[in-house]
Amino acid sequence: MRLMAVIVVDHPLAKHLLSNLRDKTTSTAAFRHMSRALSAMIILEATRSMGLEPWTVETPVQETTESQLSQGLAIVPVLRAGLGMMESALDLFPDVAVGYVGLERDETTAIARSYYTKLPDLRNRYTICVDPMLATGGSASQALSVCKSAGANPLVYACIIAAPEGIDKVEGDHPDVPIYAAAVDSHLNDHKYIVPGLGDFGDRLFGTA
Repeated sequence: MRLMAVIVVDHPLAKHLLSNLRDKTTSTAAFRHMSRALSAMIILEATRSMGLEPWTVETPVQETTESQLSQGLAIVPVLRAGLGMMESALDLFPDVAVGYVGLERDETTAIARSYYTKLPDLRNRYTICVDPMLATGGSASQALSVCKSAGANPLVYACIIAAPEGIDKVEGDHPDVPIYAAAVDSHLNDHKYIVPGLGDFGDRLFGTA
């Protein structure tokens, strides 16, 4: 389903998993398990347009022509919370290159600073930049610019929850990049956290809340 600039993954299981991620009583172990499952659903949707090529195989009955992926995948998590979505791509796809973009948000200004970047050659790879929470959009826009500089094309952005403010920022800076999410929430509060959101994803994922 399309909502604003976002393709929303609105499968019933995605809704169920997201509801449990929002619940503040969900344990760290359960949070990790469900975020991985939900990330897999989002990544599958985000890779729907990956290219295919014919592949001839011999079944136990006869030879037949099927399909296989015609390009590799690159997954670029924004550290550290993006690591929670990376594993799903590694589980699902046979040829995955991994890059990292380290951005840390200043809690006073809500502006992200870069502290680490390590990317493979993204040319000829279907590239997904992942970060669970699209809040102000500043970090997402920076990370997408870094991916483009490494040759990413096509390039998509995947998150779990997006705020309208973040969508507007990414759409304004990168109108060519589709956004995939499980939900679009109401707004950002005065501290630039998504409402209703689910709190700090990284802290909940890594048990540092």
